[in-house]
Amino acid sequence: MKRKWKFFLAIGLCLLFSCGVFLCRLTAAANAQRRLTVVLDAGHGGIDCGVLGLSTGVKESDINLAIVKKLRTFLRESGVNTVLTRSTDAGLYGVVGNGMKKRDMQIRKQIIEKVSPVAVVSVHQNSYPQNRSHCGGQVFYRADHEKGELLAAAIQKQLNAVNPFRQDRTIHTGDYFMLNCTEVPSVIVECGFLTNEKEEKLLQTEEYQAQVAGGIAQGVLSFLAVETGKTFPI
Repeated sequence: MKRKWKFFLAIGLCLLFSCGVFLCRLTAAANAQRRLTVVLDAGHGGIDCGVLGLSTGVKESDINLAIVKKLRTFLRESGVNTVLTRSTDAGLYGVVGNGMKKRDMQIRKQIIEKVSPVAVVSVHQNSYPQNRSHCGGQVFYRADHEKGELLAAAIQKQLNAVNPFRQDRTIHTGDYFMLNCTEVPSVIVECGFLTNEKEEKLLQTEEYQAQVAGGIAQGVLSFLAVETGKTFPI
């Protein structure tokens, strides 16, 4: 009887150990999955259309969303989870009226906090009517955020490579809500200038949107590779 008792006890301990190892692996996998989530934020939306193209009147919000959806595809194909703050042309503010911009921004913040991402990429389009020759993508980060700066630099490098006008730009610090609302590495990517006639037209084409999205994706994946020690296909 004593031998049988010891035998069953040993079996029980082995099963408990195996279950513990299995649960630890599941937890580790879940944590790794959560760490590799990137929030993609298509700026503006709804009646807040952002800036308008000077030549065609195209809405910034529409281009933002088109690029974000392509960016989502690139990142997913490389094994990275993505969460979009908005996936339609509607805004996040609910009822139109006083305080809707603040409500819109707060909902974006709540989405970020809920999913605990490894990075946040907010997509926008630039405007500079004073000088319509300005073109090219430009990335902004929070001044005191070292990892945000690394993410910005990685994306900027790729944006300069895809810009057909070869007007290379450098990263800049910015004091914007999407950079300040989280401690997660966060950047604002101004993909191009809607005040530059040639770039405005380019940004409305599927081909160039895909090039810009691909450049952003390469920058994000390069950042994640350094952060995780993994390599990501694209």
